[in-house]
Parts: sequence; structure tokens; C-alpha cells
Amino acid sequence: MARASFSQATWLVAEREMKTLVTTKGFWIGFAFTIVGLFALTILPTVFGGDDPKVAAVGSAVQVVQGKELDVREVGTVQEAADLVRADDVEAAIVPDGAGVKVLALNDAPDDVVAQLVQAPPVELLDASAVTSGQRAVTVIVFGLVFLMFGMGGAAIAQSTVTEKQTRIVEILVSTVPVRALLAGKILGHTILTLGQVVVLALAAPIALRVAGLGELLGVVAPALGWFVPFLMLGFVLISSMWAVAGALVSRQEDLGSTMGLVMIAVMGPYFGVQFFFENPVVLKWMSFVPFTAGVAMPVRLFAEQAKPWEAILSLGILAATVVAILLVASRLYTNSLLQTGARVKLSKAWAPAE
Repeated sequence: MARASFSQATWLVAEREMKTLVTTKGFWIGFAFTIVGLFALTILPTVFGGDDPKVAAVGSAVQVVQGKELDVREVGTVQEAADLVRADDVEAAIVPDGAGVKVLALNDAPDDVVAQLVQAPPVELLDASAVTSGQRAVTVIVFGLVFLMFGMGGAAIAQSTVTEKQTRIVEILVSTVPVRALLAGKILGHTILTLGQVVVLALAAPIALRVAGLGELLGVVAPALGWFVPFLMLGFVLISSMWAVAGALVSRQEDLGSTMGLVMIAVMGPYFGVQFFFENPVVLKWMSFVPFTAGVAMPVRLFAEQAKPWEAILSLGILAATVVAILLVASRLYTNSLLQTGARVKLSKAWAPAE
């Protein structure tokens, strides 16, 4: 029987992967967990409390905050207090204002501080923004969760590859389709399924935000969400190629853990990195141009109005170029290791030209 063309073979493999995956309970359980996680993590910021807010107080304002549940730092001048706010050393500053006091804050009104005062004073924002810190936190959680869940879902590519090697089905497959088409089909099939799930999540997101009392966030998050989709899809292709190589290097499911380490870092790094540094504009800016973290960092910066459209285009271009490079590397490693059975194939051996 004549071998199918590369495009035909790729699509045949993609169809096979999609049909196999959607008939497994694990696929639907994982997707349901993603939706539940989306709802759960969206409302977490509304249920967690924290320590007493840190504030700076000047002059007569010190007496106003005495006895309040505030961590007070006394300073000599209004300028010193404003500098502490800008440096993020305190959440707000309480300064004299005529016969009363005024609260200085950076980009959103500190409701927890204002609530401690007997009378709500006027609030002056030193760097006003349409997006509050709470809204940024929710966006980081949602974007990071989606990227993490789909990145981990790519492990199915590695598992199916190992299964095909372990059962020797791969020998039948490569006799009818090119090895590179097998790799491309696996990535294409899983990417199509991922895109379908993203559409469902996009429909669920407004419901989750309204449940959390953040319905007003929808109008602000839409532009960032528009950028998040291409970043997510390119990031998924990048991670998927790494998962495929991780599966091709071993011949047994129990050995898969020995090749998953680097891929796990690439998947979990963006989530935890942005969680830790989303309030640090300098670090977040650098992360938004690193291919493995750009998928979450750049949309978060766009949402927080910290990035220009040209920066997003540049970051997307860097990510796309990296995807092409990684696919070329993965193709060679996958091709040279897929038919090797037994012990784990070393990367150096998989990279070496076929004899």
C-alpha cells in the first residue's frame, strides 16, 4: 500500500489521537477539574484575609490611627510618606488634610485601610489605573491556571508515545506514515482539542467572574484574553513537542518519570513565576519576553496596562521563532529515538546522526 502524503498522514494521526483521547475518562475528568479549578481559584482572593495593613502616618494623623488594626510607621513629612507608598513599603499613607486626614495610595483605593478610620477621608491616587490590584491577582490566577492545566495535559502525548513503543504498535505506524508526520499529527490533534477546551473555558469565565463578584472585570480583561489565546496555543505546541520527546526516549510507562523533569519545569515555571512576581514590574517585563513564561506574563502585563501592543507582537514573534526551533530539535530527537527500545535513550545518542 502506498504511503500517504505528509499532510494526509499528519491528519490521520491527528484524528486517531483525538478519537482516542476523547473516549477516555481521564480526558473528561481532567477537563472537569480545570473548570472546577477555574471557579475555585477565581473566588479565592475574596475569601482569604491577611495581616494588618501597613501604613505611614504623618504628624497629627498618627493620633487618628492609634488603636486601629493597622501596622503604623511614623514619618516626618508627606513627601516621605508618598515615597514609601511608591516604593511599595506601605499600602497607604495617612496625612493631615485641613482639619482632618487624607489617604495617599498608589493605584487603587485601600478599602481595608479606609474602613479602619472613623470617617472615610478623601482618597488621592498617585498613579491611577483602571485595574485594581485585586483584579490583577484574579487575572494572574486564571491565566496561570489555564496554562498550567493545559501544559500538564500535554503529558498524554508522552504517555501515548510510550504505550505505542511498549506494545510495538509504533513499528506498524512508521511503516505506513513518516515518523515526522507521526510527531506532527500528535501535536496537531492535541492542539485542536486544547483549542476546543479554551473556547469552553472562555464561555465559563464570565460565569466564574460573576460568581466571584467581579463581573465588571469582563470589559477590562477582554483585550488581554484576546492576546492570551495565541500565546497559549503557541506555548502548548512548544510544550507538546517536549512531551513527545520525553515519551520517545523511554520504552516503559514506569520510566517516563526520568524524562519528565525538564518538561515539568517548563510547564510549572510560568505559573509559579508569575504568581510570585506579578507585583514586580521589572521582573514581569523580562518574563514577558522569555518564551517559556511569556504565555502568562505578557497577557498579565497587557491586562495591567503595563505593556504596549508592539511589545506583545515582539514577544509573540520571539515565542513563534522559539516554537519553530524547538520543533526542529524535537523532530530530530523523536525520529532517532522512537524505534529504540530497552533502556532510556540518552539525548546525545538521540541527537547523533542515524547510522
